[in-house]
Amino acid sequence: MLTAAAFAEFAETGVDVAAIEAGLGGRFDATNVLDAPVVVLTNVALEHTDVLGDTREEIAAEKLAVVRRGATVVLGEPEWEGLARQNGAERVIVEPGGNAALAAAATSAFLGRRVAPIHVQLPGRLEWRGDELWDGAHTPEAVRYIEPHLPEFGSIVASILADKDLEAILGILSAHAPAFVATTSSNARALPADELARRAQPFFSRVEAVEDPAQAVERARELGTPVLVTGSLYLLADLAVRSARVA
Repeated sequence: MLTAAAFAEFAETGVDVAAIEAGLGGRFDATNVLDAPVVVLTNVALEHTDVLGDTREEIAAEKLAVVRRGATVVLGEPEWEGLARQNGAERVIVEPGGNAALAAAATSAFLGRRVAPIHVQLPGRLEWRGDELWDGAHTPEAVRYIEPHLPEFGSIVASILADKDLEAILGILSAHAPAFVATTSSNARALPADELARRAQPFFSRVEAVEDPAQAVERARELGTPVLVTGSLYLLADLAVRSARVA
């Protein structure tokens, strides 16, 4: 219903072009009512396997089920070209240069002329707030993506949803700070702080649990700066709302 309401609003206000992200997969997602002329698949990871399948191939098939005959498909990974063509893609563009390059390729395909990407700074994506770095990386792939941009931290604050590959995320993060403060976002699927702390023990020399996110950040600052705040966009949203209220 929310998706239908959004599309109705787009139509009423005369939106010319919209970039629509599938909620989960594609084949059975509400956004699949669109006959998109350009479809972008950034990458395929073993995420939501309980719904989308146990292999990358199965997940890719669910995602690329949105392709309509004659569409242009822009891929971040070359191995899905055959699948895209099977689903009716008339043109396949493989662009392994990252999200900005993918966006430029998709926009160029839609407009029929070359456009160049520009740098943008998104809230919650490698966003420095004083001596805190906020990034909502919530999968191992997302953490690996930001890892080249990470300095050494004094401490890390994180809330992670229960259905994520927790050990893989913690293993990557542990190379960047000695101290870890576990907290809990307002999302119902978030691991309790105590449980997250217990499972983080093998990875960090010091681990503490602080249920309240704002208090967790304050405790992390006491343990060492700069502080990396990560693991969930829900955590960043909770902190941003708290900051706005204080301001």
